[in-house]
Amino acid sequence: MKTNEPAAPAIFVIFGGTGDLAWRKLVPALFDLFQDQCISLHFSIIIIGRKPLKDSDLLERFFDGVKKFSRQKEKVEQGWKYFAKHISYHYGDLNSIETYNKLAERCTVIENEWGIKSQHIFYMATPPLTFGEIPKLLAEAGLTKDKLRSRIVIEKPIGFDVESATKLNKTLSRHFSESQIYRIDHYLGKETVQNILALRFANSIFEPVWNRRYIDHVCITVAEEIGIGHRAGYYNEAGALRDMIQNHLMQLLCLVAMEPMVSFEANEVRNKKADVLCAVRPIPHDLVDQFVIRGQYGKGIIGGQEVLGYREEPGIPHDSQTETYVAMKLFIDNWRWQNIPFYIRTGKRMTKQVSEIVVRFRSVPHRSFPLDAYHGWHENELIISIQPDEGIVLRFQAKRPGPKIILKPVDMRFSYKDSFAMSIPDAYETLLWDIMTSDATLFMRADQVKTAWEILSPVLQVWSEKTPTDFPNYEAGSWGPDSTKFLFEKVNQHWPLPEVLSSSVIKTT
Repeated sequence: MKTNEPAAPAIFVIFGGTGDLAWRKLVPALFDLFQDQCISLHFSIIIIGRKPLKDSDLLERFFDGVKKFSRQKEKVEQGWKYFAKHISYHYGDLNSIETYNKLAERCTVIENEWGIKSQHIFYMATPPLTFGEIPKLLAEAGLTKDKLRSRIVIEKPIGFDVESATKLNKTLSRHFSESQIYRIDHYLGKETVQNILALRFANSIFEPVWNRRYIDHVCITVAEEIGIGHRAGYYNEAGALRDMIQNHLMQLLCLVAMEPMVSFEANEVRNKKADVLCAVRPIPHDLVDQFVIRGQYGKGIIGGQEVLGYREEPGIPHDSQTETYVAMKLFIDNWRWQNIPFYIRTGKRMTKQVSEIVVRFRSVPHRSFPLDAYHGWHENELIISIQPDEGIVLRFQAKRPGPKIILKPVDMRFSYKDSFAMSIPDAYETLLWDIMTSDATLFMRADQVKTAWEILSPVLQVWSEKTPTDFPNYEAGSWGPDSTKFLFEKVNQHWPLPEVLSSSVIKTT
């Protein structure tokens, strides 16, 4: 990421900065921004942790993380010593006002040394239990007084249901204005996700057909090969619905379905996304099973290796009822999308890691060619690949070479790697830059969070009352439970297999 102007001077405070998020994502992203001269020379990274550590030990760990996860690995050796000078560690109890008073004193000392006022960015890379306490103590220490220069960043989960999310948002708004609160969803920082807006609203060939008249259905998939890793405690409480559907997939749904915005101003974009969520048809309590399928993986084979079932994972109860897979059918009740199904799914321990959106268009109203010309016929599709290969595929019909008319699906492909001779910024790099430049376009607003939870409330309630009797119901290494096929409205609707942009084409089912 290279910009003309660096961000304003900033003190970047990471609560819980000794954890995995700072090591894998935040510090490598800040290093890359530093290398691209996007950060002012007047910047400081203050790590707040709950255990005594020497600065040298912390820097050694961060150096290891930057070497592994920075997109500019070739520059780490020469750039690290300059970057590391801006990092310091402060040990303290996150529930004690003394920690925050010392932080305020440190910020004052830094600004006096610089001779200028700076932004104060408070990043809560901590367990959710601290989300309500940190804002309160920041305010008590006087660190939230400057409404123009102080802001707070909160990671998911933003609550576990409507009630808890509303309570958390009230706590945040008591000490920060909405313009200071950045609810981060790293999916929205991915280049291909942002490119959905460019694809739709910067190209006249797509928007006229982006509606119920031409589109048959939309499938959104976020699948993971990995299991739960070291997140057993959190994941067994959250499950796939809370962990992925409420935030990542709902945001992708909004970008696909939103109306054109008047401008790219942050609240204008967020208003359009909020409109989509408000238009999602409520799921009736007595019909939840017809709209939502849940699953839990058992043991299986991934990459030629046998892997454990969810209930066999360390830290997971042997009788856990937590879902690791969710598939949903949603409808958006407005003029553009009335009665067009949106199918969304996510799961762990699936066949491969893939995130993509498939827009399948309606078939032509009349087939003029002889019947034998349609061998291999496939409806037109637009495939937006988010990961691991970032790009877009447009699939349409063409005549196969030869004397007879035989139609065959062919692809027009756009790949980021092939089209742009530059490295793609990590999602966190993009989002941290936006935070430092006060651009809230890619961040969730309180009303969006609340409405997303309201959509899922009937599902959470029914699931809390009805224990699944078939868990585990899909093998690790598969594409999820067989029962998900019953979500589809028509015979020609089904889950597409993932597209591959970097090698030969994978046929869809």
